[in-house]
Amino acid sequence: MPSFSTPEVLQKFESYPSYIREKLGFLRQLVIDTAAETEGVGPVEETLKWGEPSYAVTGGSPIRMDWKSAAPNQYAMYFQCQTKLVSTFRALYPEDLKFDGNRAIIFDQADIIPTEALQHCISLALRYHTLKHLPSLGA
Repeated sequence: MPSFSTPEVLQKFESYPSYIREKLGFLRQLVIDTAAETEGVGPVEETLKWGEPSYAVTGGSPIRMDWKSAAPNQYAMYFQCQTKLVSTFRALYPEDLKFDGNRAIIFDQADIIPTEALQHCISLALRYHTLKHLPSLGA
C-alpha cells in the first residue's frame, strides 16, 4: 500500500478498528490503482474532507470512505449526492452492490467485494465531469 499523503490521513486510518482498517485499506488501494489504470486520469489527491479520507482527481468527482461506530460491521464509499453517480451504479449493479440513497455504496464486514464492478464505479467517478453529459455516464 502506498504511503499516506498526510499524517492526518494516516492517523484517521490508524483510528479504525483493525478489522475495518484492512477493508478500508483495500478500498483506498483500489481507488489509487484504478486512477493509475484509467486513461486520462491524473494523480490522486488524498486528503481528509469532513473528517473522512477523500480521493480526488482533476475532472472527477471526489470519493470518500469511512466507518462509523453506530454501524460497527459496515463501512462505506461516499460520492457527491448531487451527481448521477450512485443512481447510475444502482442501475448497472443492482445485485452486486448495496446502496444508501444517492450518496454511498455500503459494505458489510463479511462481504466479498465485487472488485470489477467497484472498479468500474470508481472509474466513472474519477472521470465524472467528462462523462456527466452522456446517458448512463457512457457506461
